[in-house]
Order: sequence, then structure tokens, then C-alpha cells
Amino acid sequence: MKIFLDTANLEQIKHGVKMGVVGGVTTNPSLSAKEGNADYEALSKQICAIVPGPVSVEVLVEGVEAMIQQGRQIAKWAPNVVVKVPSTAEGLEATKTLSKEGIKVNMTLCFSLNQALLDALAGAAYVSPFVGRLDDIGDDGMKLVEDIVKVFKNYNFSTEVIAASIRHPQHCIAAAKVGAQIATIPYAVLLQMTQHPLTTIGISRFLADWQKVAKK
Repeated sequence: MKIFLDTANLEQIKHGVKMGVVGGVTTNPSLSAKEGNADYEALSKQICAIVPGPVSVEVLVEGVEAMIQQGRQIAKWAPNVVVKVPSTAEGLEATKTLSKEGIKVNMTLCFSLNQALLDALAGAAYVSPFVGRLDDIGDDGMKLVEDIVKVFKNYNFSTEVIAASIRHPQHCIAAAKVGAQIATIPYAVLLQMTQHPLTTIGISRFLADWQKVAKK
């Protein structure tokens, strides 16, 4: 499973890439606004320059033609950019056109198997089911990811599943178990995944034992 960072913070992205485990980034208008950067294009290009893999950048307009036109512009920003389009009827129409033009699309805000199936049929390169938001309303977000993975395998769809709206490390483990190709996670969750109390204790003991020997 590949790990993407769900952020627009440049320092977090640089650190994740430096760790050697981050293969891509997903962004959205809310994450970009959080960084206080009003120049969406400039920030997106900076992220694309840092990350070796795909960077999903969301359209900021509604309507089929408007999404197509902005999607075409976003696709020119960098060779590794992916256009994010919502899983709606208009989004499907825009995705069909963009994908035919060779532009990779990540269909986002997916909350049902029906949406995911249509996204794949429209030619989306990625589909992003939102796990945490479904959990928030009492649904089972990871079960949706599992169902999407199964259906895509049944029909050999090339669309990759991005487990999104990840809230904690256990979500990543569950996504890996059900076969999601990608989990896009907050930076804080990435750091949590690196930590275990027994690792910390072990390092302290090893160093303490070595220092005893070194002092002799």
C-alpha cells in the first residue's frame, strides 16, 4: 500500500518525502486555506516539485464545462498533478472528458459503492472514499473501502482506491488489510505510525547498556 499525505503544508510534505515513505499528496481548498496561502496555483506547483508521485489538486468551480476548463489548466501545472473532481453527475461528465484527453482524475467525496462504480466507469484514475466522515455519521467507512476494492477486482478496473479521511493509525492498518492501494493520511497520523513505546524503551536500554561498557 502506498502512503500519501493529506496536507498542503510544505514542511510536513518535505519531511514525509525525506522519510522515504510518502509517495504522493492529496490537497483540497480547505487544506490550502489552512496554510494561509491565497495563491492556490503557486502552492500546488511547489507541492508538485517536492513530491515524486501524484499530487491531487481539487477544482474550485462547479458545472461541467467549468470543471473541464479548470481541470485542463490544473493538468498543465506539473507532470505529476492529478485533477480532483467531486463524485457527482457533473463530476462524472467532466471526468469522462478529461480522462479521454489523458488527464488523470481523482474522484473525491465518495460515500457509496454506487458512486465508486460510476467513477471507475467514467475513467477516473483514483477514487477516494471518505472513511472518517462515514464513521462520524454511524456508518462503516472501512467496509465501503473493502467493498470498492472487491468490486474493482471483479471487473479488473484500473482505478486505484485511495482510503481518505483517515483519522488514526488503525484506519491505515484496516485499509491495508482490505487491499486499498493507497491511504492518504494527515501528517500527525504518519508520525503516530512511526511510534511504539517498546521501541522507545528498547533504544534507551541499548544506549544505557552501551554507555556502561564504554565507561569501563
